[in-house]
Amino acid sequence: MKYNKQTSKRDKNQRESNIPTKKQSFSNLNKVNNGVFVFTKSLTVGELAKELNINASDIIKKLFLQKKLVTINNYLDDETIGEICLEFGYDFKKQEIVNEEDFEKAEIQDKEEDLVERPAVVTIMGHVDHGKTTLIDAIRNSNLAAAEYGGISQEIGAYQKVINGKKITFIDTPGHEAFSAMRARGASVTDIVILVVAADDGVMPQTIEAIDHAKAANVPIIVAVNKMDVPGANPDKVLNGLMQHDVIAEKFGGDVLTCEISAKKKQNIDELLEDVLLQAEMLQLKANPKRYAIGTVLEAELDKGEGPKATLLVQNGTLFASDYVVVGTAYGKVRRMTNEHKQVIKEAGPGTPLSVIGLSEVPAAGDRFMAFPTEKQAKDIAEKRRLKKVEEERAKGNGVNSLDDLYSKINEGQLAQINIVLKADSTGSAEAVKASLEKLNNDQVKVNVIRSAAGAITESDILLAGASNAIIYGFNVRPSAMIRKKAEEEKVEIRLHRIIYALTEEMEDAIKGQMKKVEVEKVTGQAEVRNVFKVSKVGQIAGCMVTDGLIKSTNKVRILRDGAIIYEGEIESLKRFKDDAKEVKQGFECGIKIKNFNDISVGDIIEGYEMVEKDA
Repeated sequence: MKYNKQTSKRDKNQRESNIPTKKQSFSNLNKVNNGVFVFTKSLTVGELAKELNINASDIIKKLFLQKKLVTINNYLDDETIGEICLEFGYDFKKQEIVNEEDFEKAEIQDKEEDLVERPAVVTIMGHVDHGKTTLIDAIRNSNLAAAEYGGISQEIGAYQKVINGKKITFIDTPGHEAFSAMRARGASVTDIVILVVAADDGVMPQTIEAIDHAKAANVPIIVAVNKMDVPGANPDKVLNGLMQHDVIAEKFGGDVLTCEISAKKKQNIDELLEDVLLQAEMLQLKANPKRYAIGTVLEAELDKGEGPKATLLVQNGTLFASDYVVVGTAYGKVRRMTNEHKQVIKEAGPGTPLSVIGLSEVPAAGDRFMAFPTEKQAKDIAEKRRLKKVEEERAKGNGVNSLDDLYSKINEGQLAQINIVLKADSTGSAEAVKASLEKLNNDQVKVNVIRSAAGAITESDILLAGASNAIIYGFNVRPSAMIRKKAEEEKVEIRLHRIIYALTEEMEDAIKGQMKKVEVEKVTGQAEVRNVFKVSKVGQIAGCMVTDGLIKSTNKVRILRDGAIIYEGEIESLKRFKDDAKEVKQGFECGIKIKNFNDISVGDIIEGYEMVEKDA
């Protein structure tokens, strides 16, 4: 859908008049809509008669014939209300009462005249290295795969393409086993799944998982038998293998469309896309652009330069730049919206993926979002959702608050539960670490991740960990000096890692009781960059104030920006005024030159640390 400036303004105003009001969307309003009586609570005989526009005496008479004696003021149960509706020519539906803060549960009714055709949302799924991203490349005529580390997608990407005059939204989901939860999320927002299976490899474990996710989401599958150009390609082997999982191709009498392709050679891509358009036409996908936007978070992260950043998929309504949104427990005014080409856009209709900044915190992937008319309404609803989430997390129970406690409980033969608050640099990383930790559950130990989110470790995390006897794990993020002190006050253990297997091995060793001597880092202090000086032939000198502990000239250091690590290295020189210094203590200024690093910015934190021996 294309908008010019005047159309955008008109549609935005129309949207405001079409969004359900608080009373219409979330109250106990009972009404007849297209021959269906929707009710939310028990009704008296008189109230039901009024809503159905019939005489109360007719209801009383009908019930009397069933040997039920009622008066006009008697309340009727749900079953009786349903019987009366059917008796007088109405269908019926009991609708759950939904509070504003539970907006994702609200059933919003669109008028038929407001509905327009929307783009199909297509998810590309399949086993690692079967050619999912290469297929996206072929469709978009781009080269995404070249930018991937090790040839494996590490986060969800969403892209749009116009095919025969119609837009299709494609979602590429990772194929690696650690990202099973991300594939599940992809299936939950999609209309059609393209299942990519390599003709020279056949059905593999992640292929089966992808089938399960698609079936759970109740979405149709189109099978793309890829790598038909490779020697040894055997498409019949693929289709026979899929039959064992109830995915039956049309050529075998089933209803699953299949297409033999070569993504690398761009063979039969057009035929595959025609199958997608055919399937989309059969589904009759429609949405209402004249309402406030509703949708889902595909991915979120703490961007080093822009703060909380989220990739959203608009599923209904239209999102405008400067709208107020609630995303999970976060809220904010949309400061900027960009498409997959990083182009700034002013609005996004149904089926559109986009990236937004301006949120109060990093939401979780899979969170629902909704736009609201005012900042106050968005802020109030987000706060209610936050408080509700905190209560739910605290209610998950108490556990041990250190790995030493875990070891002691296991030795005493007790069932130990270890609660974990997990913070990572992106939601994809958080989900991967969470999945790896939860696989460690056994008869003696239950690993319970009570919070898993992207972003820096905050005071809220410390308070939750303290209340729940939890350990905080930071993956590629660091706590500030203030947060470290707060953790010490609350007696909360913070453990930090940058590699998933190192984190899981540490937990495994604790569970097995293998508490061995290892080298761990000890933070000596932090310095805040107050100024940056560029010196020819030298590079950048960071003018700093030591805000915690002390900085030593022998320190290893890491550079933190918004709580995330952007660089790790060594100090090349440490000076007090013009003199070299061995160390600089808290409250004093200094100049620091980082070896082989010249991208320091005002506001960055330089954290100094050293390695010491300690029990694991």
